[in-house]
Parts: sequence; structure tokens; C-alpha cells
Amino acid sequence: MEPVTVAVHAGREDLAALGAHVPPVDQSSTYPLPSVELGGDAYERMATGGRPLKDDSLVYQRLWNPNVDRFELALAQLEGAPAGVAFASGMAAITACLLATAAAGRPHVVAVRPLYGGTDHLLATGLLGTRVTWARAEEVDAAIRPDTGLVIVETPANPSLDLVDIADVVARAGAVPVLVDNTFATPVLQQPLAHGAALSVHSATKFIGGHGDLLGGVVATDEEWAVRLRRVRALTGGLLSAQSAYLLHRGLQTLPVRVLAQQENATVVAQWLQGRPEVERVLHPSLPQCDPAGLVGRQMSGPGSVLSFALRGGYAAAAAVADTCRLVTHAVSLGGVDTLIQHPAALTHRPVAPEARPDSGLLRLSVGLESPQDVIADLARALAVVHEHIPVVERELSLAT
Repeated sequence: MEPVTVAVHAGREDLAALGAHVPPVDQSSTYPLPSVELGGDAYERMATGGRPLKDDSLVYQRLWNPNVDRFELALAQLEGAPAGVAFASGMAAITACLLATAAAGRPHVVAVRPLYGGTDHLLATGLLGTRVTWARAEEVDAAIRPDTGLVIVETPANPSLDLVDIADVVARAGAVPVLVDNTFATPVLQQPLAHGAALSVHSATKFIGGHGDLLGGVVATDEEWAVRLRRVRALTGGLLSAQSAYLLHRGLQTLPVRVLAQQENATVVAQWLQGRPEVERVLHPSLPQCDPAGLVGRQMSGPGSVLSFALRGGYAAAAAVADTCRLVTHAVSLGGVDTLIQHPAALTHRPVAPEARPDSGLLRLSVGLESPQDVIADLARALAVVHEHIPVVERELSLAT
């Protein structure tokens, strides 16, 4: 079936037998046990990462929840993956992948910057017992060690929108599994497992939820990894809540429609920003200079709806624009139906090492479902204030060119 059809129907295969048209929300924290022996067997199956049998008690929600299971099955179908494992947040999902890697006795990670600031910070601290080597995508093979358990990339990257050739990284990684943060692209535009990745991770808070009203994370992978991740989830208590799982499952139904419409709007906004004298550069995969390897159309089916742009006036200009927007909301996060703007270096990427931190004049824009002309009008009003932050000589040179 086409992705739009899968998005509408996946994970709902059991509803007819329940006599329901939409999934019921199961908020039970505990479940009746048929007997001590059968309850214990079910507990052991789920606590060690397995799936419950048909007639098993679900025992306790930290181990299993029907709404979470339905969402996982649906997301896995969209990703073309055998399994999905959902967590309470995107960072909980990344944490589980790292803990599973360290527990397997291979705590070394090769990571390609830029990454989401939270992921970068977690790796840099070594908090989970992992050790990191930072490498460029073309240097991954040289960075692999005998104890390397994972290679991590993000494409498109946050906030630079750099594109990484997943198949090339997988080839360089050899036997080491590759994790791709697929949050910006979503399963609608990119399926990393089809290019050889072992794990495709989403902050489901973003596009999958799509409305800025929940937290969640999910990993699409094979069943072997899923068992390892479910075990970590059961032991650490990182399960997604039933209500959030219900909302994420519902969000999948409109995900293709939203992603494609937002992408179209973002392309219009990116083209407009390129012509503004206050703007030094625009970063969006729709622009030829941002996709030198031609990955859009080959690895991704489209450029997505997140872009970044750098102001000629540096930090002062960027802060003024973010503070002056009115229709566009000044807030962290992305992927919702409304347009958000934020300053990565001061916020999401503040903990990142100075040498890897984004430019202080850079703003990230997640374009929503509003009319792009209304978004442009709001940005135009905000950009008008940056003239006072651009040196006169530089402004005149910019206007002349």
C-alpha cells in the first residue's frame, strides 16, 4: 500500500474484533493475573524484552501497554522496519540505544556532528558509560575500534540541515550498526533501514505528534534490537504513556499530509529568505548548494520543512529577529502545525562544545501549515529591525550585491 494508506490504517488491525472504530485508551497501571505461575511467566517474558503471548496478562504498564504496541506497529510499517520500540521522549530512545550498546560490551561510539544538542551533550559527558569519537562522515571507517558498538548520524542534521549519505556511512561502518536520527525527515521522506541503517530514531514529539502537545520517542529496527531495547525500557521505566501513544498513533494518520504541505511552505520561505539583504546564508536541502551529493530524490524524497538562516548582524540581529516575530512563535521544538523560530546556539545547542556549536547568528525555523505569505510577512517585519545591528559599510555592500 501507499504510505498515505499505511499511515491511516496501520496498527488498527485488532479494532474490528474489539468492536471499535478508533483505539480505546488503556490506562491501567496493573492487570489481573490468572495465576502466580502464569503471571510470573508473562512478567519474565516482557521484562527480558519479549512480546506477551496472546493470552498473557500484561502484568504492569511499565512492561507493556496496548496503545504503545499499536503505535509501534504502525510506525514500523511506515519505516519499512520489522519492529518499533517507543519511549517517553526522544532522549529516552537515544539513551536506550546507548545503554544497550554499552551493555553488550562495546561502549565506544563514533558520532558525526552536527547532532541534536541533547544527543551531543549526552555523548560528550560519558554519563551512560559510553565513550565517543567525533568524526566526519567520510572518516567513520578510520574512527572504528574493536570496542565500537554504534555509529550515530543525523540527516538532515540539526540545525545545519547537513545531509549525510546513509549508505556510504553504513559501508564505512562495516559490521558496526548505524543509528540514524530521522526526526527531521520523518518516515514520509526517508527510511534509513532501506539504506542499511540498523536503527532509525525519532523524537516523536516533533512531526509524528505534530501538534506540540506531547513528548515521545520511537526506534524503528529489527526484532533482535527491539528485544534489547524493550529490556532496557522495562528496567529503566522509559515507557511511553498510554495517552501519548494514542495521540502519536492518531498523529500518524495525518503525518504524510502535514509533512508534504509544510515542506512546500518551507521551500517558498527558503527562496524568499535567500533574497533578503539581512540574511547571510540560508540552509535548506531544497537549495542546490545544500545538497551537493544529490541526496534529495535519491535518499530523501523531499527536503523537509525545517530550515536555518544566518543573519549578517550576528547574535544581536538573530536575537532581535527571534524576539520581534509575532505570528511565528519564538520557542524550541519543531515539526508542529505552527511555525517556530529559535536560536540553537543559545538554547538547544548551548551545552555543545564551542568548536561544534552553531554560529551565533543562526536561527532555526520550523515551518508550519500557515500560509507561507503570512509567515514571510511576519519575518519581513522582524528582519526590518536588524538594520540597526548591521554595520553601515556591510549593509551598503549587501544592498549593492
